[in-house]
Amino acid sequence: MIPTPDLSHLTAKDFDRLYEPAEDTFLLLDALEEEASWLRSNKPRLCLEVGSGSGCVMTMLATILGETSAYYFATDINPYACRATQQTAKQNNIGTIEPIQTSLIDSLLPRLHQAVDVLLFNPPYAVTPPEEVGSFGIEAAWAGGIDGRQVIDSFIPYVKDLLSPNGVFYLLLINENKPWEVVDRMKNDYAMQAGIILQRTAGREKQYIVKIQP
Repeated sequence: MIPTPDLSHLTAKDFDRLYEPAEDTFLLLDALEEEASWLRSNKPRLCLEVGSGSGCVMTMLATILGETSAYYFATDINPYACRATQQTAKQNNIGTIEPIQTSLIDSLLPRLHQAVDVLLFNPPYAVTPPEEVGSFGIEAAWAGGIDGRQVIDSFIPYVKDLLSPNGVFYLLLINENKPWEVVDRMKNDYAMQAGIILQRTAGREKQYIVKIQP
């Protein structure tokens, strides 16, 4: 069993400014652990997390892959999240995660065109009024607009451009995001392989991990 990354360096005050890991985070961690052997055998060279928050998920991925020559990048629009991501990596003896303060993948294309071997995204998926989407504060971590899909739908068209020929994308969704519709869209509109590999009920929320490949 791979231990959950140590977040003891982060305080309640930190979590007033950035997303605190919760059931959705842990589902994504569990999916990565289940996929660990496959991920190692794929020998990824470049890994990217969009919306890294505390840095917990990317630190878990780096722990799973161990000592490799992989590069790890993590984006977040929140400067406190970028700082926390770097601190979490250091706390867990991972020295190679490079945080980038940006919205989603702004400025990363075309430089990362079909270069990303592992792509991770726990998006803002909560159903909210559309005007709440796109803030620079902690609200950016959860406000997803109509059906919780506004940010997700704006990101999906870039997935095929980002993933390498052997790349993989792990996306977290909830029932309100209509995950089967997302799976069908990836298959039919982008000719990619897609399927739900893990799901869990957390309180009133049903959460899913979708695995997408070229």
